[in-house]
Amino acid sequence: MDEQTHHPAQPGAENVVCSRCGAVADGTPPTWTCSVENGRRHYFCEECARANIRAIEGRLDSAWW
Repeated sequence: MDEQTHHPAQPGAENVVCSRCGAVADGTPPTWTCSVENGRRHYFCEECARANIRAIEGRLDSAWW
């Protein structure tokens, strides 16, 4: 098969950057939200996730927020 296997990131392996505002965190904070869009992981900080919770729950891609 030609499909790639995607492995989850190891917690604390690298800095995580918010896909919305660019905030940087060490590792993967438990209060951040992770979304998979078009096969890519996007992380959103607590503030951005709270501001867009309805769109996230509606499963809209972040491009629509």
